[in-house]
Amino acid sequence: MADSHADTAHDHVHGEMEISAQKHMFELFIAMTKWCSLAISALLVLLVVWFAVGAGFVAGFIAAAVVTVVGVVMLRDKKTAEH
Repeated sequence: MADSHADTAHDHVHGEMEISAQKHMFELFIAMTKWCSLAISALLVLLVVWFAVGAGFVAGFIAAAVVTVVGVVMLRDKKTAEH
């Protein structure tokens, strides 16, 4: 009973499937997750400093700008020496 699919199943050969579309989509997903996380973090810092700490909009904006600059420097794609 467990082998009822065996006659219709195709033989899978590891490494022969074209995966360029899946690879591109995964890279896009990782990039979007990375940059959206930075944007959410900067927004949260702005709102916390502005409202919870009570330091005002200017201080919150400066703190969010610092988080954004540090995040961009840390998260940007690194150039490899192999290229």
